[in-house]
Amino acid sequence: MNVYFNHDGGGDDFVALLLLLRMPDVRLTGVSVIPADGYLEPSVQASCKIIDRFGAGDEIEVARSDSRGKNPFPAAWRIMSFYVDALPILNEAERIDNPIVPLPAHRHLIQKVLETEGKTTLVFTGPLTDLARALDESPEIEARIERLVWMGGTFLPKGNVEEPEHDGTAEWNAYWDPEATARVWASGIPIDLVALESTNRVPLTLDVRDAWAKLRRHEAIDFIGQCYALVPPLVFFETNSTYYLWDVLTAAYVGKPDLVKTKTVRSIVRTDGFAQGRTQEDPEGRPVNLVYDVDRDGFFGYMTELLKQA
Repeated sequence: MNVYFNHDGGGDDFVALLLLLRMPDVRLTGVSVIPADGYLEPSVQASCKIIDRFGAGDEIEVARSDSRGKNPFPAAWRIMSFYVDALPILNEAERIDNPIVPLPAHRHLIQKVLETEGKTTLVFTGPLTDLARALDESPEIEARIERLVWMGGTFLPKGNVEEPEHDGTAEWNAYWDPEATARVWASGIPIDLVALESTNRVPLTLDVRDAWAKLRRHEAIDFIGQCYALVPPLVFFETNSTYYLWDVLTAAYVGKPDLVKTKTVRSIVRTDGFAQGRTQEDPEGRPVNLVYDVDRDGFFGYMTELLKQA
């Protein structure tokens, strides 16, 4: 399976990248970073270091996005990208060998989709701005895209945006650039949606942390343990107390789709006003495949076994 991965530099994004690198049936054709939940340069560097360390010798081009959102993420969340980039396990080699390309992310996406034999599955764990720009600049890529697997949106009454001049109904990746979200919704690309509510069965609990601690002799598990040690309760929140594995579930679903159950939901995207960024059910809206249930034990087992092999 050809996969192009666009992420936004949050702690979970780096773990998702690591999982995609280790999936035997995934051919990662390119990676790009958009400066939303993380800062650009440390996120790009950390991505390259992860590919160097865990990518089995493969060179996978990494591109920087020059997109900017309408509603920036809180700086307190974004700082985590610096911490991950500074982890000792990523800096032992004292150099970066993996290539960083000069093309901006949306043009890199266009190039990779058009030059890759067969169709490409897009995996996005941040805002959809680079995809929206790519579709506007090169509409012909739509026919070469198998589907979009996106971590974003919610159909819950309350999202995770708590900002002045917003009613709280949106999810952050959709809210960062509501117009881009709506542009992708207007396309004909099939969308598999991992929304906020999709991960209710896979919170990061103390028993999960303890299980990984006992397996830290495996480098990749030690790495994710360090990443999640940077995520104390009350920092990234949907319930104000628990971190859910949003981006990691998105990646795992690509590699093992039978871990989840999906249903079709018709929806629209609100682009302005106090509800901007809201993904709202609407019988006249476009269909998306919403992940609504997860095999918790199967998910953590699959994730752990992949990481043991890294």
